[in-house]
Amino acid sequence: MPQYLLSVHGVEEGPYATPEDMERAFRDVGALNAEIRASGAWVFAGGLMPASTARVVRQSDGALLHTDGPYLEGKEHIGGFWVIEAADDSAAMSWADRATVACQGAVEVRPFQNDG
Repeated sequence: MPQYLLSVHGVEEGPYATPEDMERAFRDVGALNAEIRASGAWVFAGGLMPASTARVVRQSDGALLHTDGPYLEGKEHIGGFWVIEAADDSAAMSWADRATVACQGAVEVRPFQNDG
């Protein structure tokens, strides 16, 4: 079955207007995670620390360079993700619809390349 990455994007300061909004989102995401697991679509998921904690490794003239900060400069970053299995794009988009509502943030859907 095809696998999809559902990545949550938001601003570094956080998408939640109030602590109550954040608590509701965490509760709703927990419930969604339980539904994804129960359906058999769950592969892996996780929330990420702020982009300010990121490190980047680059190669330049044969040397490896380590720098602090995210790879891409910008106001929005990936805050978390799910890897799911879905029968097709439509099924993956259905999970993304529910994820967008639960986490109160934009969710990008991308299929993984198949092994073949």
